[in-house]
This record gives sequence, C-alpha cells and structure tokens, in this order.
Amino acid sequence: MIINTGCRTDIPAYFSDWFYNRIKDGYVLTRNPYYEEQVMKYRLTPDVVDCLSFCTKNPEPMLDSLNEIDAFRQFWFVTITPYGKEIEPNVPEKEKVMESFKQLSKKVGVNAIGWRYDPIFITDKYSVEYHINEFEKMAEILSGYTDNCVISFIDLYAKTKRNFSGVKEVRKNRKNHLRKIICKHWEKIWNNHSNLL
Repeated sequence: MIINTGCRTDIPAYFSDWFYNRIKDGYVLTRNPYYEEQVMKYRLTPDVVDCLSFCTKNPEPMLDSLNEIDAFRQFWFVTITPYGKEIEPNVPEKEKVMESFKQLSKKVGVNAIGWRYDPIFITDKYSVEYHINEFEKMAEILSGYTDNCVISFIDLYAKTKRNFSGVKEVRKNRKNHLRKIICKHWEKIWNNHSNLL
C-alpha cells in the first residue's frame, strides 16, 4: 500500500507533528469528504505500507524528526517555484525551500526526492524569459540533490482566473518552447554534475 499524504493538504508544512503522532500510534483515521459518516482506519506500519509519498512546498518542519520514519520507504515531491509573496503568501522564500530540499536529499537520498516546478503561468512579471532564467539558476543549485524534475502548466479554471487576475494561459507554442529549453537546461546541468562524480 502507498500512503499518499498530499491529496488534501500539505502535511509536512502544516501538520508534521500530527503526522509523526500517527506514525507513533501506528494508524490513521480518514473521513470520506463526500460521506462524512464514513471513516476508514489505515495501519501505518512498515509491514503494511510500501511507501510514504509526500508532496510539499515546505519540507523543513519534518526534517528534525525524519529518523522517526526511517523504517519506511519514502518518496518526496517538493514544489519550488520563483513566485513572490503576492502569489504564494504562505510559502517560504525559494532560497529557504531549496536549502531544506538539499538537507532532505542528504537524508533520504537522491532517488527518493523530486523537484516540481509547477504550475507555470505567464504574467507581465513572470514572463517566459523570467521562467527560463529562474529555472536555470534553481536547477544549478539543486543539481546533485535530485535526478527528477517535473514541470506543468496552469489550468485556468474559473476559480483560478478569479483568484489570480492577470494570469495568462500559456499558449501551446510557448509551452513547447519552454519545455524544450527547460529540458535542455536540466539535461545539461545534470550531465555536468554526473561527470563530476
């Protein structure tokens, strides 16, 4: 069984103490969001759980007690983007998250952590060129700490448009252009690092 902790909220960022308490107790209760009276109990023990999967924008709150889940296989996806506080007011500065990423990588291993650079969207401030420049800088810092990078583009649902005025959908030709350049940068940086090992 794979326990995906990131479906409803960012547990490492906001509920790390709760999560470690669930591990100590060896189980978790989850309520069905569509049928509130339905509650499921899952065992949280290494003989039952094949992998703990985390998706977070801030792994730092879990780092000091990470040894409490050493008995479990883990995979971490950490989202790090170059957006400012006007977009993500509750996310630490990218420099701090990248430092936490590196610490996490040292503890769990390069193969157990991935970088998510998403969602990509375009505004007057966050232009295609801005993304290319920022991605290259961030990839340089994170090289050697992961061999996995995922990118995706924003879906402009009605709620997204309402909450982020000025955000433009990334046109198909720009998506392809960004994909090619980002992949080229990632491949170049990763190859340079691999050659140093």
